[in-house]
Amino acid sequence: MAAPVVRSVRKLLKLVDFTSVPRRHRYKKKWATTEPEFPATRLALQNFDMTYSVQFGDLWPSIRVSLLSEQKYGALVNNFAACDNVSAKLEQLSAGDFVNDAISCQEPEPESGLAPTPSPDCSPNLRCFTFSRGDVSRFPPARLGSLGLLDYYLMDAASLLPVLALGLQPGDTVLDLCAAPGGKTLALLQTGCCRRLQKVLHSYVPQDIRDGNQIRVTSWDGRQWGELEGDTYDRVLVDVPCTTDRHSLHEEENNIFQRSRKKERQMLPMLQAQLLAAGLLATKPGGHVVYSTCSLSHLQNEYVVQGAIELLANQYSIQVQVEDLSHFRKLFMGTFCFFPSCQVGELVIPNLMANFGPMYFCKMHRLS
Repeated sequence: MAAPVVRSVRKLLKLVDFTSVPRRHRYKKKWATTEPEFPATRLALQNFDMTYSVQFGDLWPSIRVSLLSEQKYGALVNNFAACDNVSAKLEQLSAGDFVNDAISCQEPEPESGLAPTPSPDCSPNLRCFTFSRGDVSRFPPARLGSLGLLDYYLMDAASLLPVLALGLQPGDTVLDLCAAPGGKTLALLQTGCCRRLQKVLHSYVPQDIRDGNQIRVTSWDGRQWGELEGDTYDRVLVDVPCTTDRHSLHEEENNIFQRSRKKERQMLPMLQAQLLAAGLLATKPGGHVVYSTCSLSHLQNEYVVQGAIELLANQYSIQVQVEDLSHFRKLFMGTFCFFPSCQVGELVIPNLMANFGPMYFCKMHRLS
């Protein structure tokens, strides 16, 4: 059957006179001017292979294949919607609330034998459903509930850890220094603890809260916040712009590894340190700051934290103490894979069995 087809194709090709096509209509691919020789995603992977193979050693091949694989998501329940009904629907999908499941699985207190109450340094009221390790099921898109609000917000579940670590208390004045695109801001509002913090808010937060004085959204330069509102906030979240490692490997649009953005990428650690310093200055003495990125880079993570703390000590005589979050690693090890060797803070690393992250977070206490 194949031979007649081949003969017919050869006969057709002989009938076509390619040379008769006028030169002006011929197409010659101009590679250098029409397409980048190396896409930004490929440049990102080359950069990561060079730097992260040194930083993570034998762990890098596993992290690498996980970063290149499909990411897992969590469903953050919208407490402003009919949340009990939403939780029941998510449970029917065989998903579990990783926050409250982890807290309920803590060992009983040795003296009383009773289950412990939620840790006071863990932000309350957050419910986020995930599928179990190794389960790569997807959540269906969120739908509008009876109150006209979306039922849940799909996000990398590891992104909730910086908000949990912030340890909000009722009545806290909260600053989310780098709020866009809004997932962590939404999580902060779900706790019900914030007095102060537009597509995400419009879709998930009732109008009376958006129009009242509970939320204030600005576009000020975050690096100036310490001067604008110093010593003001009880809790500050500094989720800084970073190399967004997973995005950089999958998306050409807004990719910081584009050749035209090389200088911007090189300046990231300085920008991050400036934002963290501003967040610490905006915090009341005795208040807390959580710094976070979605990068694996220790230059954007531990080194920025250490640099900002040194800056405040040397230039402002302000003492800042890094808090131990190893209990977070123990509490949520059933859901996430943590890097065991961070100098300060905690780092969720992607793993095929639990493909969340990367997410770095570090909690600081401003002492003076």
